[in-house]
Amino acid sequence: VQLQASGGGLVQAGDSLRLSCAASGRSFETYAIGWFRRVPGKEREFVAAINWSGASTSFGDFVKGRFTISRDNVKSTVDLLMNNLMPEDTAVYYCGASPRPGWKAGRALEYDWWGPGTLVTVSS
Repeated sequence: VQLQASGGGLVQAGDSLRLSCAASGRSFETYAIGWFRRVPGKEREFVAAINWSGASTSFGDFVKGRFTISRDNVKSTVDLLMNNLMPEDTAVYYCGASPRPGWKAGRALEYDWWGPGTLVTVSS
């Protein structure tokens, strides 16, 4: 599976941004997809995840209802809509894929494939 995150950019505090994770390869519809972010000098942080069917989602504690995650198994994409962005959301955002049944969404080690990240910068 190859993943490619896109949609990052420079926005102002309070703005919204939609990130997209596009996958190529087989069996996308069987993988859970997660978004993580990393700020230089800090640990990778769990943002959001969605199971293979889209019926189950989970979010990092810091999200507090600002983000939604959705998937389109026909297009092999997962979108992360981020609303009310804050400067502390500035990071490189990565998407990962997990083929594991019962995967633990917030654990980066559960994801077998990663794509290059996309930079999100939120100015105050």
